[in-house]
Amino acid sequence: MDLGSNFPVKLEPFLLMAKGLKGAAAAKLIQDVTSAPGVFVFSELLELPNIQELGKNEQHQKSFSLLQLFSYKTYQDYIEHKDQLPPLNQAQTIKLKHLSIVSLAVSRRILPYADLLKALDMPTIRELEDLIIDAIYLDILRGKLDQKEQQLEVEYTMGRDLEPGKLEDLLAALQNWAETTSSVLATLDAKIQQISKVTEATKKADLEYEKVLQANLKEVFDKQKDKTLGGGGIMNRRGGPQNSGYSDTMYMDVDENIESSKNKNRK
Repeated sequence: MDLGSNFPVKLEPFLLMAKGLKGAAAAKLIQDVTSAPGVFVFSELLELPNIQELGKNEQHQKSFSLLQLFSYKTYQDYIEHKDQLPPLNQAQTIKLKHLSIVSLAVSRRILPYADLLKALDMPTIRELEDLIIDAIYLDILRGKLDQKEQQLEVEYTMGRDLEPGKLEDLLAALQNWAETTSSVLATLDAKIQQISKVTEATKKADLEYEKVLQANLKEVFDKQKDKTLGGGGIMNRRGGPQNSGYSDTMYMDVDENIESSKNKNRK
């Protein structure tokens, strides 16, 4: 289900009641609908002829301005024109602040806590975060609270009623958002490509290093093998090599001395 897609359904009972109301009764309906839970769009009610008549009646003009406020204005507008509007109850105040976050998110995806605290006249960050969390649960917006950076990262918001003459501004804001998104995606793509190239180069270097290492190991092994097989000569009784410089004549002299000794003994 799309974000806020059920909001018009919540308005329907008030639309049915409004068709037969005028004057003070219609003004009372505006007070009720702006306080009602789950009602966040008001344009269909605002466009009804009998509701439009309230704007021409000095006695009920403030009620009509209140409906306009909730349709497409913000909490800052209420603060600046408080003397021209009825006082807000707690439910109306919270709802108007929720709607104000939606309006602020139209032009910026990142909303610093400092800006929100000022725009919504919130005394503490804790109360601000509670307000945002309520808005998320009410399906007014989707986003993430970044407590480390002290900001709200907005992903999606419901659509508010459009103020007459503001269509071009809305289109410009949407275009700006689209360009920002495209720029971010392009940056991410470039970063991914850069990482892929570095990864491929590292892999290639590792393979080359392994190839050189194996060649060096093989060369060392072959040299050691040659030394083992090619270092022969005459072996002594202990298995060690004899000095090959001894001549056959030396062995013959030893044999002759032994034979001479034997002959002497016989005599």
